[in-house]
Amino acid sequence: MVGGAQRRRDFVRADQLAAHAGCSLRTLQRLFTEYVGIGPKWVIQRFRILDAAAAAHSGERIDWSALAYELGFSDQAHLTRVFTQVVGTPPATYQRANGLL
Repeated sequence: MVGGAQRRRDFVRADQLAAHAGCSLRTLQRLFTEYVGIGPKWVIQRFRILDAAAAAHSGERIDWSALAYELGFSDQAHLTRVFTQVVGTPPATYQRANGLL
């Protein structure tokens, strides 16, 4: 299930992963807590942040608003807030600071 969350960029909510796994959301949450130690929402969100970091590493100009929508964030500010919490800097700053633009 973790691999599915990693490979399937279109999985942006835990209920999508649960449907793919053929179980209820609550069952998925219990399984993740028992075997992974964290919830599926957290895992999915981290993979989407890694997707955003990969986009920053592409060397191309990024429409952060469009990427936020594609990755399942409510808006660009939501993506920026979570990215900053995880990486330590906003995504556009991360891209510039690492000479990726």
